[in-house]
Amino acid sequence: MLSILIPVYNFDIRPLVADLHGQCEASGKDFEIICFDDGSSESFKKTNREIRGLEHLVYRELEENLGRSAIRNALGKAARFPFLLFMDCDSRVVRKDFIQNYLAHLQPGALVYGGRSYDAQPPVDDAFYFHWLYGINREQSTAEQRRKFPYRSFMTNNFVVPSDIFLHIGFDETLTQYGHEDTLFGMELAKHGIPIVHIDNPLEHIGLEPAAVFLKKTRQGLENLALLWYAGKLVDTKLLRTYLALQRLGMQKPMAWLFSKTENSLVQNFTTKHPSLRLFDLYKLGYFARLIQEKP
Repeated sequence: MLSILIPVYNFDIRPLVADLHGQCEASGKDFEIICFDDGSSESFKKTNREIRGLEHLVYRELEENLGRSAIRNALGKAARFPFLLFMDCDSRVVRKDFIQNYLAHLQPGALVYGGRSYDAQPPVDDAFYFHWLYGINREQSTAEQRRKFPYRSFMTNNFVVPSDIFLHIGFDETLTQYGHEDTLFGMELAKHGIPIVHIDNPLEHIGLEPAAVFLKKTRQGLENLALLWYAGKLVDTKLLRTYLALQRLGMQKPMAWLFSKTENSLVQNFTTKHPSLRLFDLYKLGYFARLIQEKP
């Protein structure tokens, strides 16, 4: 009935898999858990091989790194059951009825998104504070909040989709690095008239990263957004709507220039004990404006 699909990269998935496996067995429904390792270091592979003894579980180490979109497509093709539960490997199950809650909401013609949460307490290590601050303020939201903008609020960390819908749409593999594969997938769902049903069934994101790594991935996401722009795919994001407003006012070039003068001081703010999310919004807008201006 349910295929749980987990792309794995440099993370210990044993606790996540154990929780999911226990809940699935308790449900009495047919299930499988498929984990594809996408080029992790040998130490993580050695650790995660311990899950191989579980029933209804497939753990496979890929010969080469496929990337975020391609590995999800590969997982979807490998699944046997009609509903696919995709999740990120750096997740933690926070509800004892997580699987049962999804089983109660399965719909043959819709995607169901459970949401993302963060620990209510900030991390002890200040290096991870900025990522946590962003996550708890910008990514954590209730189903009621997400329903106001159902496609815009979708992320790929925790969702169930019918297999036939996923195999028809899939993830766009032209995006090989981190960022906005969820935006593009949501846009394709909207284009095909496939509804997104939002429920309160979150997974906690526990894979916090230091500010420098988080900023690097943010830039990669903005580079992906620029690629979508060049390809004429005007996806619906707050940043892109703001950039289009700047463009109508003829202010996109001044924004790119201003960013070049303030980039270093902005980055310094994000590593302090009191980083500003508003300055981070300006950072992203400025970086994107520069990317567009630099396009030959």
